[in-house]
Amino acid sequence: MTGPSGGVVSPPASAGGAAKPEAHAIALAALPANLRGRVPEFAPAPPATKVELPTDGTAGWFSRIPTTQRVAFITIDDGWVRHPLALKLLQAADVPVTLFLETDAIRSDPRFFGRLESAGATIENHTISHPDLKGRSYAAQKHEICGGADQLAGFYGRRPTLFRPPFGTHDATTLRAAHDCGMKAAFSWKATTNKGKVRFQDGPGVKPGDIILMHFRDRFPDDFLGVLQAIHKAGLIPARLEDYIP
Repeated sequence: MTGPSGGVVSPPASAGGAAKPEAHAIALAALPANLRGRVPEFAPAPPATKVELPTDGTAGWFSRIPTTQRVAFITIDDGWVRHPLALKLLQAADVPVTLFLETDAIRSDPRFFGRLESAGATIENHTISHPDLKGRSYAAQKHEICGGADQLAGFYGRRPTLFRPPFGTHDATTLRAAHDCGMKAAFSWKATTNKGKVRFQDGPGVKPGDIILMHFRDRFPDDFLGVLQAIHKAGLIPARLEDYIP
């Protein structure tokens, strides 16, 4: 399917937001043997408890979702590297993820990320060109945030409502511009991963409500599996970030 700007519009994911069971089994079997055994299994996420958002004309700001539920949130940024195993890994893991996509990074191949959306990912906004927004004018920030959302709507047929500022940096103007661009909330993180190693900001292990940051990098399989294993080790379940935002 094509969107209004000629981009791809993916069919909706299944009701739970994850891959259909047959796609999950096929994708797991298709993974290289050295990866297949590293994919943990999770129970379904519990019903979401919604957060409260500001009422002052600004977007909410979260590095962790304030919840006692035993859930964590996987987010993946940018889009410059398109690893050939990314789709099978998402299908095999059968968990929700949020993609904060930079439109300059994805415009040469938006269909790659449309296929990830079909596997249960949700596509959200990460600006047009990935500038450090903090300290820039309202007009400059609004251009990047609104422009990113508009272009993603053209590619995928859905306009994002969530936002991650590049580098996680922001100021009051960022949250006002994000709100005015239709973004309900903006996000930082509590853990990151690179080359398969997960690093935590608040002591060892993933905590309930933590937002975990990945990127589309050459070591995507190691990063993704490292995050899954860290969540599983903590006794948590990957949940859909969007479900917690009113």
